[in-house]
Amino acid sequence: MDPQKSWMKILNEIKPEVGPANFRAWFSQIDALQIKDQKIVLSVPSAFIESQLKARYFNLISSSLEKVLGEVLQIEFRINPSKLSKNSTLPDGFFDLTTQSSTQNYLNPKYTLENFVVGLSNNVAFAGAQAVVQNPGTSYNPLFLYGGTGVGKTHLMIGVGNALFSKNPSLKIIYCSSEKFMNDYVSAIQEHKMGEFRAKYRSTDVLLIDDIQFFSGREGTQEEFFHTFNELQSKNSQMILTSDRIPNEIAKLEDRLKSRFQGGLMVDIQPPDLDTRVAILRAKCQEKGDIVPEEALKLLASTLETNIRELEGRMMQIMQNLKAQNLPPTVENIAQFLQNTPKHSIQFDYKKLISTVCSYFDLNQKDLTSPKRQKELVLPRHIIMYILCEELGMTVERVGQILGGRDHTTVMHGRDKIKKLLITDRELQTVFIEIKQKIQN
Repeated sequence: MDPQKSWMKILNEIKPEVGPANFRAWFSQIDALQIKDQKIVLSVPSAFIESQLKARYFNLISSSLEKVLGEVLQIEFRINPSKLSKNSTLPDGFFDLTTQSSTQNYLNPKYTLENFVVGLSNNVAFAGAQAVVQNPGTSYNPLFLYGGTGVGKTHLMIGVGNALFSKNPSLKIIYCSSEKFMNDYVSAIQEHKMGEFRAKYRSTDVLLIDDIQFFSGREGTQEEFFHTFNELQSKNSQMILTSDRIPNEIAKLEDRLKSRFQGGLMVDIQPPDLDTRVAILRAKCQEKGDIVPEEALKLLASTLETNIRELEGRMMQIMQNLKAQNLPPTVENIAQFLQNTPKHSIQFDYKKLISTVCSYFDLNQKDLTSPKRQKELVLPRHIIMYILCEELGMTVERVGQILGGRDHTTVMHGRDKIKKLLITDRELQTVFIEIKQKIQN
């Protein structure tokens, strides 16, 4: 018996039962290695996928096996990370969604509500997301998620989209960034295709838009989105929007849009606490099939407080280095790696930093380094103090010299003030991102 041919027949039984999105997400990289002695051995790319198959689809797989092969088989999973590549032994087009799905701008299947780690910082947002899945278009419309970068807004939004599509594959779902919406709008004007543009966005059942704050100052885009919003709301089409700040803090955003954004549920997602960060890293390890001691996860989680994306990236980098050196992920080895890892993620000299900050805030460089204490000079100075100390590793004494001979206690005060504000102040987080981008350009 050819195990892969038999598995293909089993997949044909499973496919109609789970819907296209879940079929692609959970079954596209599974191979049957062996069918023998009343047992089937299935190759899966990660421990996370194995856990999801066991939790969500085990009974379906078992019944499909029995239906196709005429006998009850024991199911064994074997993890093979190399299957994460795009190569597949299945025929071309077997998982093609283009003729089966109304979902546009592809929803990443790795973002699900099931693998979203819930903690004190995001439990209200998660509860709101679940309510939307149960009653789309009526419970909270729009659902407005806001918070700093890397706290899980996009994951939660797309997770809702995937859950809704799993319940009803005939739904038309559009996911896009605010930039994509703006670009589509501009192209439609230039190509005289506004009818097509409006038909696309105003006929959708679910509209998911990331980073809505970038509509700021875009009068034409705001006008178009205002009418799109009204049309979708009148049809009870669900809308989910993300932003790095609340509507009232988005500069140059029309009051009528602010009012509509505030008309649903607005939920703040704060940076996760230590326990939640540990749980996120633990889930990431399970997904990759890695076994890391709890104390090592706590050590890793304590190194970065605000940005989960960066934290996951740091962990992956450490794990790759440990594997390359054939070292176990013990607390000692990870601590040693953290000690030897360069602290500073960006490289530039202090003169470029000062010049960039002055340009950003439209200040004279001589004023910034002078004894002047005007209010408009305080924040830029503190930002420079923080970046020079934390990013470039300079001593507070050296930073004081650079900024016109200031006392080291002044530098310490400015550095610590910014460090504290960065945890909760979304406006400041945005300023930092934009300044770093300008430095690196």
